[in-house]
Amino acid sequence: MKKFAILFAGLFLMTFAFQSVNAQGPATGVAETSATIIAPIAITKQKDLNFGNIAALTTAQQVTVTPAGDRNSTEPQGLPNATPGTITAASFTVTGLENATYSIELPTTLEVTSDGNTMLVNNFTSTPTPTGTLTGGTQTLNVGATINVDANQAAGEYTNTSDLTVTVAYN
Repeated sequence: MKKFAILFAGLFLMTFAFQSVNAQGPATGVAETSATIIAPIAITKQKDLNFGNIAALTTAQQVTVTPAGDRNSTEPQGLPNATPGTITAASFTVTGLENATYSIELPTTLEVTSDGNTMLVNNFTSTPTPTGTLTGGTQTLNVGATINVDANQAAGEYTNTSDLTVTVAYN
């Protein structure tokens, strides 16, 4: 009987010890999952880039319109003061998440044509550059460039053969 009591006590202790070990199961943690969807960044054209009237000369010239809309030329006599024409930097409105910053990608070159004649537009610049900030969720982005006018360039109204594409993206 004494052996039975010791055996029974030993069995009881092993069962209790086994249950104590099982009671110490794995620990778990809980976290919430969330996401915030923000407004997509958008760009809308307000004004086209226009170099105005340029006189054909016997020498080549480069005419630049700055992002501020100022115009100058390597040959100033090619810019008629009495009839300057419409001179504007390209202008866009960028909208999106308030106070977000964004990158600006400008074209490298663009071709303009008139009746089979061409001119190259390059050296694109912008204000702001190279990034902007959407203060209040919006910002004006102005773009200027240089047009390369050949000596004795044929008269005509020159327009781009591909779009002047400006790309913006959240940083």
